[in-house]
Amino acid sequence: MLTVIKRHPREILLSAFARMAEQAPFYIFTAFIFSYGIETLHVSRNFLLTAVLSASVLSFISIPLFGHISDRIGRKNMYMIGAVTTGVFGFIYFALLHTGSEAIIFLAIILSLLPHDMMYGPQAALIAESFTGRLRYSGSSLGYQLASIIAGGPAPLIATWLFGTFHSSTAIAVYIAVCAVITLVATAMMTDYTGKDINAAGVYE
Repeated sequence: MLTVIKRHPREILLSAFARMAEQAPFYIFTAFIFSYGIETLHVSRNFLLTAVLSASVLSFISIPLFGHISDRIGRKNMYMIGAVTTGVFGFIYFALLHTGSEAIIFLAIILSLLPHDMMYGPQAALIAESFTGRLRYSGSSLGYQLASIIAGGPAPLIATWLFGTFHSSTAIAVYIAVCAVITLVATAMMTDYTGKDINAAGVYE
């Protein structure tokens, strides 16, 4: 662990920041939605649970699909498309929730994980290939878990605070968009090894 921190601090930080748009919105869409849906949208917990579970079933297909697409168009390209989609979708998501129609709310929740899946599909390869073979597991793990601290963990709390402070879901959508911008910058600075000879590039040394 100390060796990878010494040799690859940049890659660890980039991996963590690249996960901002994947981690933070995910916990807003799957955790925060329960309190928001019950208290603000006035729908039942069972309704929300069914919708989130349905979104998870869709992810069973979409995650490997976007991983496959990333093999064709490049991991960074797929990941950045997902980040942009996430940044825009936050506004669409809350607009759909506030229509008051249970059918549209259900649709919004089902669709909410697709932008996440666009990033999650290629993420493992994109991050793992940023580290040398001997340090890959430690480096990937550090970057991955650091994101849980700065992005995933506090996201529902930040969303709750934003809504309580500004009394508007727009503030939460802006937060999601900011996370997307951070992800875009970090991902742009990462190296994409899609279709390249990693051994020749010295990544396994």
